[in-house]
Amino acid sequence: MYHNLRFIAIEFVKLVPFYISLVLYFTLVRQDHVWELWTTALRCLPIVALMFYVSIKAFAIKTHYRRSQLILIGLMFSCAADVMYNLMLLTLGMTCLGATHICYMCAFGWHPLKIVLGICLYIPAIGSIFFMVGHLSTMQLIGLSIYYTLITIMFWRSLVLALHVKSFLTFLAAVGAALFIASEALTAVIYILKVRLPSPRLQVMITYYAAQFAIALSTADEGRLPTESEQ
Repeated sequence: MYHNLRFIAIEFVKLVPFYISLVLYFTLVRQDHVWELWTTALRCLPIVALMFYVSIKAFAIKTHYRRSQLILIGLMFSCAADVMYNLMLLTLGMTCLGATHICYMCAFGWHPLKIVLGICLYIPAIGSIFFMVGHLSTMQLIGLSIYYTLITIMFWRSLVLALHVKSFLTFLAAVGAALFIASEALTAVIYILKVRLPSPRLQVMITYYAAQFAIALSTADEGRLPTESEQ
């Protein structure tokens, strides 16, 4: 137990660049000034810091680093999505985030399948789409439905992984996926349904960065050899 806690504490220290980038973003960017290079760079900086963490903590182009590889690629797509959103290229941004979810769901794996759990999770996702009818065009609804399908599958696979492996880090991956759902739900409520919430950008971005943080940190044990006391 001590070694596990020490290991997690060390991983948190390695993420100091991520914490600094968060402080810079939330301190300097009071609102997203679209089409401005400096706000785009600061918005991407926390994701770049997570990419750096996944790359250096323990990484190799080998099969037992597959989860890290896929999550790193997913973070790259997320970074591209942040650029697209800040340039108001919303369709491209959603496409890049959809690619992120595909990378994450593949990283979490497909065995065991637990199809019933996936169906149960998709029912509320379908219900949420009905709230958007009348607020979006037909093409936008189709795009949103595809995106919601991808993020729901990603959440499903993270939950299955957490239930199957039952470790702190797999639980963290599921928490990250849930936070991603929360971030997208807030985005829909604020920007599609036009519900007024206090500090809307802050709520969306905090849950978004927390989701990415948890998912990136869930790779911390890949490639690590257990100590004698853990064996």
